[in-house]
Parts: sequence; C-alpha cells; structure tokens
Amino acid sequence: MATVAISGCSTGIGGATRARLEAAGDTVLGIDLRDVEVPADLSTVEGRQHAVAEVLKQSGGRLDRLVLCAGLGGHIEDTPSVAAVNYFGVVDLLDGLLPALQKGQDPAAVVICSNSAQLAPDTGASPLVVAMLDGDVEAVARLAENDFSGQQVYMMSKNAVGQAVRRRTLAWGEAGVRLNAVAPGPIVTPLLEGALETPDGAAIRAFKIPIGRMGQPSEVAGTIEYLLGPDTGFVHGAIWYIDGGADAFVRPERF
Repeated sequence: MATVAISGCSTGIGGATRARLEAAGDTVLGIDLRDVEVPADLSTVEGRQHAVAEVLKQSGGRLDRLVLCAGLGGHIEDTPSVAAVNYFGVVDLLDGLLPALQKGQDPAAVVICSNSAQLAPDTGASPLVVAMLDGDVEAVARLAENDFSGQQVYMMSKNAVGQAVRRRTLAWGEAGVRLNAVAPGPIVTPLLEGALETPDGAAIRAFKIPIGRMGQPSEVAGTIEYLLGPDTGFVHGAIWYIDGGADAFVRPERF
C-alpha cells in the first residue's frame, strides 16, 4: 500500500482524509502541532524545514502520496501566521518533498485551496498574493499584519495556493508527479466553527449554497482519495470545487 504524508491531520478535512486512507491500508505520516508522527509548527521557516526533514527520514526518502490540509482561518488574530501556514506551509512542503514523491509508486499530491479564493475582485493582483508567489516571507508577514483583515489574508493565501499549484503543473508533470487541489466551500470543521463565532459569522451563515447545506469533512476526503488514485491518472493541475454549487452560483460565467 501507499506511504502518505498528511499535514493538518488531527482534525477536520485532514483528520477525515487520514482515517479514510488508513482504512484503505495506507501508511500515514501525520504532520501537525502535536501527538502525530511529525510534530511541527508550519508557521515558521524552521518548523517547515523540520517537517520536511522528518518526513524524509521516516519515509526513507520515498513517498507515494502527499496531502496538505494544514490551515488557519481568517478569524485567527495572528494574521502573519495565517499567511505563513496557509501558503508557505503548502509550497515549502510541496517543493521539499517532491524528490521523495518522484521515487514513489504512481505519485500524486493534493492540497487544500478554498472556494473563497476567487470571491473578491482582483484578489490575484493583490500585493500580498504577489509577495507570497515571490516567496518574500518578510513582506508577507508585514502586509498580513498591517494592511489586510484576517479574512482577506485567508482568501488571498488560498488564491496564492491555487496559483502555486497551477504554476507547478509543467515541472511536476515532467517529474512524473501529479499535483491537484480541492477548493472546499463551508465545511463543518473546527476552522469553520471558529469563524462562525466572529463578526463574520452572520455573513458565512448567509452565504448561498445551492444544495442547501454545509459540507462534511468526509465528503472532501472522498474527493481527495479519488484524486490520489489511479482513476484520475490524467487529472493534473486541476482545482476541484467541493462547495455544494456555491462557486457556480456566484460566478456562472467563469469556470
């Protein structure tokens, strides 16, 4: 069976994905703050470097699958940490673990984006998104702390993640490793529950979901498992929306 590294595996989507893959017989190396195989703080450069080094050590330098679910919501007051975990906690692990994935069997990676990544006009042109894509850690921290709200930082970090995935399509394809993202809408997780307790909670509850309910972590985990498997061998560089039709409702002309 496959050897899989999963960040943010203790709760929410990451926890549901871990349970699903372990039930299928896969060996999981979990990355989270505590009580996992690889304890690491992905908000710091040192924590991300430690996570990569430990995964390489414990996997023997060979991975079959990578799932990056770790993330912080816009309700977190430490907005530089939101930017760091949500963006650099993805790209640093992607780039650091690509050599191990190249040695794996039918290797594939999936990262968590968000359907909120495209909701604000011109998000992709924001100086915060540009600084993320440029890898400017100091500028990202400064902009996140001084110029944007927590929810804006969250949305922009997810926009940058989506761009980062698509920008890596050629290099990863040539390396023989598929890379895709999922873009969940409101999913019943601790991250969402925290956001619902803030002043933004009313807007979140009012957000129109065409199928009439919020999603469950297991529903996202099922799609992640599918994207990692052999039936999606020609799916690469894609961002799959798992949001009950919300993105289609808001942006029917863009797909």
